Amino acid sequence: MTSRSEDSDVDQGLEQGADTGGDERPEARLARAVRAAEQALIEFEIAVETFRVEVENFSRLHHQRLGPMYARLDELEAQIAEARAARTGDPEDLRRAHEARAAVMPMPGVEELFHDWLDTDGLSPEAAAMLTERPVQPPKRVRPGEEARRLYRELARKAHPDLAREEDERKRREEFITRVNAAYARGDEGLLRELSAEWEAGPAPAEERLDESEELYARLEWLAERKDMLSALARELEESAVGAMLRMAPDDPDRLLEEIAEQLLAQVSEREHELSGLVQ
Repeated sequence: MTSRSEDSDVDQGLEQGADTGGDERPEARLARAVRAAEQALIEFEIAVETFRVEVENFSRLHHQRLGPMYARLDELEAQIAEARAARTGDPEDLRRAHEARAAVMPMPGVEELFHDWLDTDGLSPEAAAMLTERPVQPPKRVRPGEEARRLYRELARKAHPDLAREEDERKRREEFITRVNAAYARGDEGLLRELSAEWEAGPAPAEERLDESEELYARLEWLAERKDMLSALARELEESAVGAMLRMAPDDPDRLLEEIAEQLLAQVSEREHELSGLVQ
């Protein structure tokens, strides 16, 4: 996650235009500063969205792939505690056995009940697909492939809602980029190519008109506020439990899942061996 360097780039974009370039009109300098700030903010948003996708995919795949191993470990821990308590009859061992058994199937909370149905944007792509009878396409890996990332960046730079000046155009872009984000989260290169062709075939963006100074200043203020909001989101993602895990393997997060799986399998083997010694 490169949010801090991207954050600095946004600050630089927001500050551009301070140097007076000869006889350049103040409105032209301000318009140039707005364009620089827009592009810097979009690059920052791309970085934040990329990391958000990785965090959510890692969390989902961690649950799908490793959940059964954690459940098996809990069951073995309970069986070991129960076998030890049956041997000793010690009240403390009996208490531990009771606690271990209770931990195997705790009463699920709302988050656990709907883990595979909700994400930060509401319904997860899998749940939405089920409800609309579309094929379910859960992510196959934490980080989408290089081609998917390239296509996503190109689309985000062209179709980003922050480039809109009119409300109708902003809504059109927001709806489109939501579809782009969903395809990117699944690493669906084919769908991203289709969306790219759709955008190119769509209505041409309206020519940018030169805003008056007050409007340009208001635009810069809005961009600065959005940059602060994104910075807070980036910090929240980085400081989350999954974000901390991803920082352990920034180059290959999918390999991290494999390493955790290997560790869990080793623990399962150790617990099974310990249990066999107690029940003989």
